[in-house]
Amino acid sequence: MKIQEIALSNTQKKKIQRDVTSDEVLQIDDNGDIIIHVAAYESYRETIKGRDVTPIEVAVGEGILDFSVDYFVFS
Repeated sequence: MKIQEIALSNTQKKKIQRDVTSDEVLQIDDNGDIIIHVAAYESYRETIKGRDVTPIEVAVGEGILDFSVDYFVFS
């Protein structure tokens, strides 16, 4: 299992929590970290096109995410 850990501000984390509404994609760890299942997110991303939702890659910054991993962990 490959994991990419990324430190985010509270504002960025709240934006992700607001915009990613699928429990299959987003989980919250006991310590408040956001865990994103990458394969599920890639499918979910197709469903949000054309809606007023910010994709995660825009919220954290272009070119930061490595989509070859299994999970993103935002702390």
